[in-house]
Amino acid sequence: MNETFELDTEYIPLCDLLKYCGVTETGGQAKHFIADGNVLVDGEVELRKTCKIRDGQVVTGDGFEIHVVAKK
Repeated sequence: MNETFELDTEYIPLCDLLKYCGVTETGGQAKHFIADGNVLVDGEVELRKTCKIRDGQVVTGDGFEIHVVAKK
């Protein structure tokens, strides 16, 4: 899955982004997924569940890549 997420606020918490983009079905699953070290933000493993994801960042993992862009 390669997706672009349009951000309409300053940031989105990482766990919410994974849920909205369909990587996980629930926020709880997203939190466990992150805690297990399955998510990279800009190429670095991210373990903070509510890490603030902002315009220009790329969130990746096994089988998914999400490009975050500001809504115009």
